[in-house]
Amino acid sequence: MNDQGGRRIAITGVSGHWGSELAKRLVRDERVSYVVGIDTRLPEKGLGDVDFIEADVRSALISRVLPGTEVDTVVHCGILWYPEPGKPARALHDFNVIGTLQLLAACERTPTLERVVVRGSAAIYGSEGAAPLFFGEELAGDMPLRTRFQRDVSELEGYFTNFARRRPEIASCMLRYQPEIGADLDAPLVRYLSLPVVPTQLGYDPRLQLLDADDATASLEAAIWSDVRGPVNIAPSGAISLSRILRLSGRPSVPIPHPLFGPAIERLGARLGAGPLVSDAVRLLRFGRGVDNRRMLSELGFKPRYDAVGAVRELASKLDSRRVGPPLHPGVLLGRLAGPDR
Repeated sequence: MNDQGGRRIAITGVSGHWGSELAKRLVRDERVSYVVGIDTRLPEKGLGDVDFIEADVRSALISRVLPGTEVDTVVHCGILWYPEPGKPARALHDFNVIGTLQLLAACERTPTLERVVVRGSAAIYGSEGAAPLFFGEELAGDMPLRTRFQRDVSELEGYFTNFARRRPEIASCMLRYQPEIGADLDAPLVRYLSLPVVPTQLGYDPRLQLLDADDATASLEAAIWSDVRGPVNIAPSGAISLSRILRLSGRPSVPIPHPLFGPAIERLGARLGAGPLVSDAVRLLRFGRGVDNRRMLSELGFKPRYDAVGAVRELASKLDSRRVGPPLHPGVLLGRLAGPDR
């Protein structure tokens, strides 16, 4: 660790939700002497005493930019789960895979660097009917990679693993996040759970681990100060069924036969903002996914404020203010999903 006045930290994707929330925490931390944010656009809200560098991690120029910051820690929040404002859906692969590859190349050229933390995704495990109740970190790759996003996550993790092997003196940590929820989080899953009538898949009631948004940011912050290396699952303890989530949220549901559910969600896709990740959402909302968080608790040393049920209760207590559209009768919703767009 830097002994000359505290930690120096670079955050990629600082204009996104996770990068900006982390930056706001770090500038208030007395252990941190310098924070620099890197992104292609300015943050919409002020982040206090944070330097900003307008740069694209997909470009090889990042290898000239990063060494000049003399940071000892890099936190990569530039992996996108869904399109963000100003970042087109078709560019997700480039941001996630090419961006991570170029950033790691820049890290190799930064002599002051001591730690790299990547904000990844538990989507690498997939969502399968035959999956274990809880995936341990060693089980990545045991299930088929069925979607483009899964394949992208697997590819960027491959680059990360190779980097960690080449540079063992740099403590490298990959955080695999379960989906986050929060009343102030503008995300497709929150919009889905905020629908006046929520479409579900007939005959399926997936078990989910939904992480409170503030817990997600706190775990990212904890990883900066930890020495843990390799992949770490980030998830609340326990799991909760979709049907119970909807009961706690006071949301009526309308079951749709599985062959029609995918097209129905695609029709809602523009409103939900899921973009090209609709197929991932369909599988998650059919089979669910659970991950083992013991390494997070014991080695990362982080315990979320909320377990799986508590995170949903916290969201439900504030969900009425996040309704998407006016109240609808289930029959009206079915008609809208089945009928042509107008």
